[in-house]
Amino acid sequence: MKSNSLKRARRVSFVLCALCALGGERVLALQEQPGPGDEQVLALYRGLRVADVVDGMDRVGLRGVGLVDTRIQPLWKDIDGFEHQFRGIAVTVRYVPHNRIVPNPLPADSFGQWEGQWYSEVSPEPFVDMIRQGTVIVMDASGNGDTGTIGSYNSLDWLARGMCGIVTTGSVRDTDEVIKQRIPVYFDPLQRGRGIRPGRNMVESVNQPIEVGGALVRAGDVVVADGDGVVVVPREHAASVAQAARAVLDADKAGRRGLYEGLGRPLDHTVSEGQAAADPCRAP
Repeated sequence: MKSNSLKRARRVSFVLCALCALGGERVLALQEQPGPGDEQVLALYRGLRVADVVDGMDRVGLRGVGLVDTRIQPLWKDIDGFEHQFRGIAVTVRYVPHNRIVPNPLPADSFGQWEGQWYSEVSPEPFVDMIRQGTVIVMDASGNGDTGTIGSYNSLDWLARGMCGIVTTGSVRDTDEVIKQRIPVYFDPLQRGRGIRPGRNMVESVNQPIEVGGALVRAGDVVVADGDGVVVVPREHAASVAQAARAVLDADKAGRRGLYEGLGRPLDHTVSEGQAAADPCRAP
């Protein structure tokens, strides 16, 4: 019995290895274990659509698991190159409303110092050093009110570090610039935020399990997003789900390719065998 438990434990690709304090928030470090690494997992999911993955989840017995509420939708869409889509690996973060006394108003000559201290000590971004090629930032900002935790500057900085997409309950501002910068963001548009983090929220945890749109998301899980919304695949089932989803996609491509040919339509990347749109989560 003990032997079977150990075998099951070894099959898990990511395990909890350290819980450390950083400015008061809970930061859970992860240690990679034997099993498909991030790059291998990303290769398995290349070109898969949300619909394929949902069907794959059904086939392996995960019916209804990981489906993020459809209120979480893309900020923008690229109908030609599908650059709004991504398939990546979750890094999770949770911001919550603060419970601190805030002087109001603040003297103009001390506002900058107060603002900087809040950003560094109360509501920092301790997850940035965890960003790698293929990272998806998944954020629970529920209850944060009209707060723009994500903006044009920090999202571009995360992109430069290797992040390929963001899924959040809300708390996004500078949306025109974010669209211009072609940063894939999925969020609830009714929960967008406009104010800065200081005086409004605080970071609660990093890489702890969170809930976004009714779905459980853990660090290391696979996140797939496109025009249909977002689905989260538990990391321990990533390979089997991908295999089942690939069969769905291949059959769909073959069927639609025949219809394209019958209609005299030129083939595009959605039906051409072996072709897929560029994937921002994988290195060129």
